[in-house]
Amino acid sequence: MASKTSTRQNGFRCSECGWSTVKWVGRCGECQSWGSVSEVGAVTVRTTAATRVDRPAVPIGEVDARRAEARTTGVGEFDRVLGGGLVPGAVVLVAGEPGIGKSTLLLDVAARAARSGEGRTVLYVSGEESAAQVRLRAERIEAMAKTLYLASETDLATVLGQVEAINPDLLVVDSVQTVSSGEVDGSAGNVSQVREVTASLIQAAKSRGMATLLVGHVTKDGSIAGPRVLEHLVDVVVQFEGDRHSRLRLVRAVKNRYGPTDEVGCFDLSDVGVVGLPDPSGLFLSHGTATVPGTCVTATLEGKRPIMTEVQALVAESQIPTPRRATSGLDSSRVAMILAVLDRRAKAPLGKADVYLSTVGGVRLSEPASDLAVALAVASAIRDEPLAPGSIAFGELGLAGELRPVTGIPRRLAEAARLGFRRAFVPAGVLGTGPTPEGIQVVECTDISRAVVAALSPARG
Repeated sequence: MASKTSTRQNGFRCSECGWSTVKWVGRCGECQSWGSVSEVGAVTVRTTAATRVDRPAVPIGEVDARRAEARTTGVGEFDRVLGGGLVPGAVVLVAGEPGIGKSTLLLDVAARAARSGEGRTVLYVSGEESAAQVRLRAERIEAMAKTLYLASETDLATVLGQVEAINPDLLVVDSVQTVSSGEVDGSAGNVSQVREVTASLIQAAKSRGMATLLVGHVTKDGSIAGPRVLEHLVDVVVQFEGDRHSRLRLVRAVKNRYGPTDEVGCFDLSDVGVVGLPDPSGLFLSHGTATVPGTCVTATLEGKRPIMTEVQALVAESQIPTPRRATSGLDSSRVAMILAVLDRRAKAPLGKADVYLSTVGGVRLSEPASDLAVALAVASAIRDEPLAPGSIAFGELGLAGELRPVTGIPRRLAEAARLGFRRAFVPAGVLGTGPTPEGIQVVECTDISRAVVAALSPARG
């Protein structure tokens, strides 16, 4: 009876977010984590006696900073996201949907690191495939190296034994959800197992100065599977993104203790693996020789990197009472808003027309800076008149028809000028934000009506 009273007084608490309840539940009512609610023990005041210090504190000026210098992985786009490369002892969590290319990319990174000429030893542990399957993929993507070792293990003790035997400079574990520890109850992938496996691998990485890459699964809503504390334990969290039907793959850092989190790496998924794209704009521009009505190019920012993307529109007379509105690569609700503004503020006859909008290359545009390009592409399709060759447009469209400035204008204009664009339609007030690149004419527009007139006027050229 005393134990029940004690349980009611102490209650239960979630180890992930701190949510408390008076009775035990299997799922946290706040963060929705499974198996994270446990009983709170009696509160006692504990004191810890001081012990002898083995490594005394040193003045900050005497700390050897070379131990935290990043070493390149051999994949430039991956180094860009990591902040220059892999720091010895750093633990990087790479998360992404199944089949998006995580294993292929990390196998390429492992092989390039082993072939870097610095005598680096790399251990690749696969818990999902056999060593023979990994070998076949390595041959296909030309990721063979003499100092690249393969192991197919799912037991944590065996993995740590492999690390003891090989003493690698870089460890790749694919994936952390497939490895389990015999010291913890439950099957591989549950909260307790993932926490124990990750903590053990982090301890091994820090004590040996061994850079570690961990592959993590994601849930249906796109978040990293396992306890939230997993992301707090590691040094870097990298998200691998991309549409299954598109060649483009984006790698962005969600957390980075050694560099910025606003850099994005671009990769092309091809028959020979995942290849870095230092200049990805060519994937999203059509290469037709003739200028076609209903097309407009915009400059979108992925991290700090501007990418040129082409928007295509087709407007046709509707044969049904409710006209169609179909989009591909664009947010349908935002497109509906842009069409409504065009109809109301620019007097565009869209009430009885089907509108189809798409992006080139399968890229997805979610940035408001693409609003003006979408509006001009639709206006060009309505009038069946193309924009002047070499035109680009970017700007946010408001419900009153006004055009609002966006961030990163100098970088967008500089990239457009580098790729040969000669005229840019932008919101008013842009010219005062910085110098205009040579070879490009900046046309400022206060609202959508003036932008349509300036872009489609017969005297525009």
